[in-house]
Amino acid sequence: MHEFGLLIRKDIFVLVNNIKLILKNPLRLFPYLFVVGYFSFFYFRRGRQSMDDSKEGFGDVQDLADQADSINFAFQNFLGIITLLALGFLVFQLFRATKKNTSFFTMADVNHLFPSPVSPANILLYYLLRSFVPALGGSIVFILYSTAQLNEAFDFHFGSLSLMILGLTFFFFLLSGIRFLVYTLHTRYGILAYIQNGVMVLAVLISLLIIIPGFLAEKFWQGMFLWISSPWFDVFPMVGWSRNLISYPGHENTLLSLGFVGVYALASFGVVKLVILHSGHYYEDVLEATQSNEETKEKAKGKREASESTMSLNKNKKLELKNFGTGASALYWRNYVHSSRQDFHPLIGVYGFGIAGIAIIMACLSFSGWLSHKWINGYLLTLLAFYFIAGITKTSVGDLKKPYFILIPAKWSAKFWNMIKLDMYQTLVFALVLIVPTVAIAQLSWGLVLFFPFCLLAFYISGFAISLTAQVGFEEGWDRKLVKPLIIGGVLVFGILPSLALGTTAFVVSGQFVYAMLGTSIGMALVAAVLLHLTLDIISRVELKEAN
Repeated sequence: MHEFGLLIRKDIFVLVNNIKLILKNPLRLFPYLFVVGYFSFFYFRRGRQSMDDSKEGFGDVQDLADQADSINFAFQNFLGIITLLALGFLVFQLFRATKKNTSFFTMADVNHLFPSPVSPANILLYYLLRSFVPALGGSIVFILYSTAQLNEAFDFHFGSLSLMILGLTFFFFLLSGIRFLVYTLHTRYGILAYIQNGVMVLAVLISLLIIIPGFLAEKFWQGMFLWISSPWFDVFPMVGWSRNLISYPGHENTLLSLGFVGVYALASFGVVKLVILHSGHYYEDVLEATQSNEETKEKAKGKREASESTMSLNKNKKLELKNFGTGASALYWRNYVHSSRQDFHPLIGVYGFGIAGIAIIMACLSFSGWLSHKWINGYLLTLLAFYFIAGITKTSVGDLKKPYFILIPAKWSAKFWNMIKLDMYQTLVFALVLIVPTVAIAQLSWGLVLFFPFCLLAFYISGFAISLTAQVGFEEGWDRKLVKPLIIGGVLVFGILPSLALGTTAFVVSGQFVYAMLGTSIGMALVAAVLLHLTLDIISRVELKEAN
């Protein structure tokens, strides 16, 4: 117990130092105050409203749920999609555990705590149990954020919110312990093949749970989620247990939910016990994962460039590249080489064909009458959001502040164009590979062949411009963290949402998705043009300041 006391005392000192660091700069308190104010506004507003209004809102939601079967199975499919995403995440994390270990430590722990005279088993047990705290904190924020605007419709109280939070907390806590156990069993007993086969069998069984009811139904899309959205699926380990707890306000079966909490507690105890029993001398097992986590944090903070081997499928390929020229063209050549090592072709590769293949499969199912066109439309809109996020998270933005970017003898506009030119080509090629066969097979409007690639480019450029403005336009790291959410919020409220509203209006008037894409393209063209103008101005200012 003395060793656990020392570890707790160490974490208390770390917490106190972090609080002092935040208090030294009061501006850092604004994000926390905003979160507290957001939650308080929605939760306390409900207290000023009459209980009759709450009951009426709850009755409306219940009526919608009761009528779900008559509204194209919307409720069933929505619940099925959420469950399928959770199952996919679970399988992905289990498969990832066979390739790379998870780590609860930092490099400071590796350098100072591991050599200390503390039992390795006690260190691992303490950090395993401590991982419950961040899982709990993240779950609290997510549940409160998710339920804030639903508080007027559902009768949320401390008990229901606690069960929902526990459902999410136990899922991530138990999953991290299982990942550590899987890798430990692999390194100690060499049973990697058996674990991988088990994960593959699980993935096949989940696929069958989708395919079999889909073929048995009159239309595939009506029955594909029939089994995994049914109440009996709540007994499925982890995903089903968490779904029951998170959906407690809908069924209010307290005894059943408490039973799942007990099952989660027993499973967590068993996993922790097995980890401690089989871990042995785990220091070397967690070292690589800890270093990888530290590198990821540094890349996110802009302290380190992303490695060219990250997500690389072809890093050992011998490249034979033509001479691209000198000057600003060197930036394009650099991106071309990196992309050639990332995939099997610099313009499109396995990842692009895989994402496009999903749309083509959906088009085939739509042509056969098993899937509605709405699924394809929803998938296209999801890709727009995905490319917007990809632009925001682009890691090479920091290159604009590097000396080699400034010293290249070319105009700053030419440098910027050569830096993003390959991204533009890749986006256009991917969009055409996806949309042309999809439109032809599903018999959609050929106008999508023009509007979808344009819209995809506009969303990507907008996200990239936001990232560049925050990373290059501000020197201090905390300034970037404070300003970037504000810029994203401003672009969403005054740019993207009005563009989507224009597209929605066009869809309501015409009843055709192609006109929705046309309206969105017009709005996003204006947004991208304004952001590009801002971006070019920032680049020129930064270059002049650095040059001086």
